[in-house]
Amino acid sequence: MIGRPLVLTYLYLLLYIFLSSGVILYNKWVLSPKYFNFPYPITLTMIHMGFSGLVAFILVRVLKVVAPVKMTFEIYATCVIPISAFFASSLWFGNTAYLHISVAFIQMLKALMPVATFVMAVICGTDKLKCDVFTNMLLISVGVVISSYGEIHFNVVGTLYQVTGIFAEALRLVLTQVLLQKKGLTLNPVTSLYYIAPCSFVFLFIPWYLLEQPEMEVSQIRFNFWIFFSNALSALALNFSIFLVIGRTGAVTIRVAGVLKDWILIALSTVIFPESTITGLNIIGYAIALVGVVMYNYLKVREGRGLQLPSESVMDRTAKDWKLDKKSSDLYIPNSVKDGGGGGNESASDPKVDEEAPLIPSSRTLSHIGRSQVTSHTA
Repeated sequence: MIGRPLVLTYLYLLLYIFLSSGVILYNKWVLSPKYFNFPYPITLTMIHMGFSGLVAFILVRVLKVVAPVKMTFEIYATCVIPISAFFASSLWFGNTAYLHISVAFIQMLKALMPVATFVMAVICGTDKLKCDVFTNMLLISVGVVISSYGEIHFNVVGTLYQVTGIFAEALRLVLTQVLLQKKGLTLNPVTSLYYIAPCSFVFLFIPWYLLEQPEMEVSQIRFNFWIFFSNALSALALNFSIFLVIGRTGAVTIRVAGVLKDWILIALSTVIFPESTITGLNIIGYAIALVGVVMYNYLKVREGRGLQLPSESVMDRTAKDWKLDKKSSDLYIPNSVKDGGGGGNESASDPKVDEEAPLIPSSRTLSHIGRSQVTSHTA
């Protein structure tokens, strides 16, 4: 019998896939000179952050749907500001890449995300370098190189923008997990955006003022309120889903789920944007990278299963899931944490998720797969 927490976890992953795909296609349509023709990626990203911050402020301070956390200056300076900076950078570089390369090729480049996430996790000390994992990372990288070689409309500038955005996003994912797990904070999606979105807006203002503002002429800007409002609303929903999924699974899990989204996007982009031509080398290279991603995920799940408690009966497991679902304080804690131990590839703790108010369903537990992945690897 499949427990409700497991079903909810997969529903959150599906929601993330749907929203992420929609936002990517929407952003490409808005930014592309061939379609809506608003070639200002920093401005578009600032609209997203400003709208998200405003909605979060109304929910927290005006409607009081969610209570703010006790944010100290030390935590804000060492956690929120760095995360906001890398969040803004990943969005800025990622959106700018749409001006130079196709959606399909961007998704193929995003196969590098597990590599970038693993590298950042090793650098930050939340994971250790192993031979088998390194082999998988090398396989993924080779696949991306082959895919890039087969790209007909290869553009160096767009590729550099996208790869830089990938590494900025990877570091943000790692730092976000550190913020949620190791700093004692209980940030839900609303309070996350309440603190991070305004700070990201400030970081974006500097490059906007230097790069885009001098080139913008109001008389030549094509503005449609409903286009920008719906685009910002979609980005807001995506931000909520990202924080929610990371809090319940982990950065690696969300990237693996993103592989399915990437295949969907590659197919859709060739239909919606005819200029997105796919070659045989593109497919071969991306397939090789995908094999590396799947192998990497399998190794992490296998390691996690070795850390799980002895198998339980279906009835016992269902009863336990029901109790956990009724009591939000009963979060799963790895044995290594209970014993005060650490090391290996284990995270310091499972993600702490605060009460998510009426906006989010009340289930508080991870799926068994999600638990094993977070326990065995924090990235």
